Amino acid sequence: MKWHKPPPLKIGQHTARLPIVQGGMAVGISLSGLASAVANAGGIGVIAAAGVGLFEPDFAKNFFEANIRGLRKEIRRARAKTSGVLGVNIMVALTDFAEMVKAAIEEKIDIIFAGAGLPLRLPELLGDNRHTKLVPIVSSGRAARILCKKWQDEFGYTPDGFVVEGPKAGGHLGFKAEELDSPENRLERLVPEVIEAVKPFAEAAGRPIPVIAGGGVYSGEDIYQMLRLGASGVQMATRFVATEECDASPIFKEAYVQAKEGDAVIIKSPVGMPGRALRNAYIDSVNAGQKKPFKCPQHCVKTCNVQESPYCIFVALINAQRGHLSGGFAFCGANVHRVKEIVTVQKLIGSLVKEYKAAVVQSMLELMTRYMNGMMSPSMGRSLA
Repeated sequence: MKWHKPPPLKIGQHTARLPIVQGGMAVGISLSGLASAVANAGGIGVIAAAGVGLFEPDFAKNFFEANIRGLRKEIRRARAKTSGVLGVNIMVALTDFAEMVKAAIEEKIDIIFAGAGLPLRLPELLGDNRHTKLVPIVSSGRAARILCKKWQDEFGYTPDGFVVEGPKAGGHLGFKAEELDSPENRLERLVPEVIEAVKPFAEAAGRPIPVIAGGGVYSGEDIYQMLRLGASGVQMATRFVATEECDASPIFKEAYVQAKEGDAVIIKSPVGMPGRALRNAYIDSVNAGQKKPFKCPQHCVKTCNVQESPYCIFVALINAQRGHLSGGFAFCGANVHRVKEIVTVQKLIGSLVKEYKAAVVQSMLELMTRYMNGMMSPSMGRSLA
């Protein structure tokens, strides 16, 4: 029965069989291994650009050059493994944001997802390229509206889609710490808000602007609910960490499996944004006022306050990626405690599709039940009479 299968996700000329975008997880968590596996399974696989050169031999000495080289290698490695849809996630706050974007475009990446700041001038980096599509990551309808107007007025370009990321996401968050628990910022409210904000721009462009819901999306039922709200797809990151193909250390993955409810905490990141991470001894020591001496590699994030920072978040995340959690911590989403085992990407995708189908059937049964009860109610009988 085709009617209860998840629909495809189309962004420009790129179509994924399933409406699932694997969230970009920086500093070596989502590289070519995970991205290609997700693309092969029917979703959109995403390589995270921040710190992508960490495996290059000259990474410490030639930070930016190594990152560009590493990004090119990862895109090529992923493309060699899949003919599916591939994207890169590039933080706007990166010092080398423009250079990373240009490299990804030259490598003919399918989609660029840009968050951690508003990519106000992203279209001017595109040049004559019409293969790569541009999808900003926002946390409000207002931000989506600003970007649509800015891009249209200055570049004659309409965004190819948006990811709206709610406060239950992992890593750096697009909200102030005091805004995270606000009912107004629930993903269920943000999705329709962004859809409404981009509607006039989509009408003017004569094409859809798909909105992808991210942050706390965990199950196939969650996917179904987001699509019912009007989203064209979902972004999921935490679920994909606990997969065999994820590029993180097995110790990093096991930390997710062992996580309990309450272990995901909000931290104050040196880059000036709140973040969600798995609480451990490293985080506790920082909260207790202990400083972790470091030498700044290259001031990789523009908003980082190097002089006042108690630790280097980049070093902390590299350590975590390599399994050295005593010297860092793992970013995670709010639902990390629900992860119970490490599986293949194919098995995970299969379970999500099965849960989605079950949610569709359940919804149809509930609708039929309400209809039948309405037909049989006394008030319905009187109205028909």
